Amino acid sequence: MAQQMNKLEDLRKKNPGLRFYSVNDPEFARYGCVLKQDYSTIADAARKLEFPAEGSKYMPSVESFEALPIRAMIKEELFGELEVQLGNCWGYNSYLNALEWHKNSEINVAATDLVLLLAKLDDIEDGRLDSKKVVAFYVAEGEAIEVYADTLHFCPCQVADSGFNCVVVLPAGTNTNLDNKPEDKLLFRKNKWIFCHEDNEALKAKGVVPAIFGENYKVNY
Repeated sequence: MAQQMNKLEDLRKKNPGLRFYSVNDPEFARYGCVLKQDYSTIADAARKLEFPAEGSKYMPSVESFEALPIRAMIKEELFGELEVQLGNCWGYNSYLNALEWHKNSEINVAATDLVLLLAKLDDIEDGRLDSKKVVAFYVAEGEAIEVYADTLHFCPCQVADSGFNCVVVLPAGTNTNLDNKPEDKLLFRKNKWIFCHEDNEALKAKGVVPAIFGENYKVNY
């Protein structure tokens, strides 16, 4: 715990423009909660995945995760028997860049230390979000959290040169290709609504709506 506190204090010093907390702080209660079950088996499986050479990678479902006994508990206890997919997001990232949300909670298990940049749906005003509303949360390796449905989130940020590694559990089909073209321009994949920072040319080129203004925060470590 002392090591976690030291890391958090270091992140705060290096990121004075961001409100920085641990997921164990009371401030996280608005965004999600810490889960108490043992998720070490799925964290261990995540660490066996080969890292991308650069950038980040997301897989909605990882075969080795789906075969783990813990899947049944997650499905039955955390998603009320809804069908789930056990996926992973890992690689290298330091910027806010965008925010997304789903119509349900998301479960994250940190296979490495990482930082999540979060906001809330009710922080959006007139279809846009001021990045000053974004709050940073440090998640220590091994910790598991529930991120609530109305919490805006995106790719985790690394706190070491070796990158980040995060298990992502969602209802089955989430983040996969849409069957039809939606009227809602923010609906980008199944059960995935997203907008990006107005300075993020790569996501804008993919058709993501630019609706975040202000600083595109970088997490320094």
